[in-house]
Amino acid sequence: MDRIKYRKLNKYKYQLMQDYYYKTKIVLLNDTGVPDFVTLRKDGQLEIYKGYAWDGPSGPTIDTKDFMRGSLVHDALYQLIREEKIDKKYKEYADKLLHDICIEDGMSKFRAWYVYWAVKLFGTAKKNPDDTSQVIIEAP
Repeated sequence: MDRIKYRKLNKYKYQLMQDYYYKTKIVLLNDTGVPDFVTLRKDGQLEIYKGYAWDGPSGPTIDTKDFMRGSLVHDALYQLIREEKIDKKYKEYADKLLHDICIEDGMSKFRAWYVYWAVKLFGTAKKNPDDTSQVIIEAP
């Protein structure tokens, strides 16, 4: 009997409809990433591919246009940290980058400051062993 392997996914709110590129200040020895979803080039170029799904702004906040690009880049970097593709030391950089992109996109400095402190204190880029999205299931 043939078996299939699959995993349950957490619900995401948004899906990227075209590739997006962002130049970070992260410099690596080699390109890294999660195939078909996100690549971080050794020169810092972050490539997020069409079809990438993310949950947008998290926590007690409102999903506004000035928050979307920052949440996309932030979530992609957090995913790379969780998947151990880049070191967890980059969490602080990802949090600060979220702040800066939100201001660039027109968010008030006060709200961007609030967002930064919320992810700094409560954002998690570590693996969660109890996360059902990491559980591989076989069937039948």
